Amino acid sequence: MNDHFADIFTETACPSQDKLLAYVKGELSASERHEVEMHLQDCELCSEAVEGLSAISRKDQIPGWLRQAKWNVLHSLRRKNRRKKKENYYLYIAIVALVVLFMAIALYWIYHFARR
Repeated sequence: MNDHFADIFTETACPSQDKLLAYVKGELSASERHEVEMHLQDCELCSEAVEGLSAISRKDQIPGWLRQAKWNVLHSLRRKNRRKKKENYYLYIAIVALVVLFMAIALYWIYHFARR
């Protein structure tokens, strides 16, 4: 996967998505639960994530929804990135065409005045 599309939890001290989900489901040990709760006191992003996950009644389907949402976001970002690359390609072609045109005009001009 591209570095542009890295998971936001990989470069922070935040617990992983799986650990937050396990916390919401009540599957963590007491020490892990305490560690997550201490983090939630200081991290607004994770607190809101846990609050949102807690509001979902069918917690067994959350991993599938998260995968689908992540795939949708990555697909959208890749499509935008492709569009940007395409625009850069057309700009490159236009610049090359202009350079060739100016060189042709310059050569014609030099040839025209050299014959006089």
